[in-house]
Formats: sequence, C-alpha cells, structure tokens
Amino acid sequence: MAYAAIKVLLTAVLVVAISEVAKRSTLLGGILASLPITSLLAFVWLYGETGDVGKVASLSYSIFWYVLPSLVLFVVLPVLLARGFDFWLSLAIACGLTVVAYAAMASILARFGVAL
Repeated sequence: MAYAAIKVLLTAVLVVAISEVAKRSTLLGGILASLPITSLLAFVWLYGETGDVGKVASLSYSIFWYVLPSLVLFVVLPVLLARGFDFWLSLAIACGLTVVAYAAMASILARFGVAL
C-alpha cells in the first residue's frame, strides 16, 4: 500500500510542478508536459513490479500507436478557443473528438492485424 501511495504522490507532484511552471512560461510548461514523463514512470513502475521486459516493450508499443489519436486534442482545443468557444465546451468537444480518434485508431489497427 505504501508503494502505491508513493507512486501516486510522485506522479501528482510532477503534474502540479508542470502546471506551476506553465503559469510562468507556457513554452517551458509545454515542453515539460510533452515529455513522456508519465510513460517513463509507467515503464519503471511496471518493470519494478513485474521484472517483465516483454510487458514494458508491449506497453511502449501500445503508447506509440495511441499517441497519434491523442494529438487530436492538441489541435482541436486551440482552434476552438481561438474561434471564441467557451473553455469548458471546447475542452468537452476536443475530448469527445479524441475519444472518436482513439476508437478509429483501434479499428484501423485491428483491420491491419496489429495486436496490442
């Protein structure tokens, strides 16, 4: 239980630190947020708990394919905001379209026999 609490605390500290940096510099905040810190932590936690490099490799492969549809959020959100849409509505629309993009990616990968 203590191990899980440490994982949650470390992850939360990283997210809060990035948001604090972004208040001062959106450029630096963006760079830090774009780093695969969460993925790196997931690799470390998974390997530390299982010692299974195959699972780590599989997770990395899955992350690669699902990063692509996640980019929809980062394109749609600023476009909607620039057009004067309300923040919360823009965020909801961008998230909804991202979910659709994830479903489309899963369908495409299945069609081509990519097993994740």
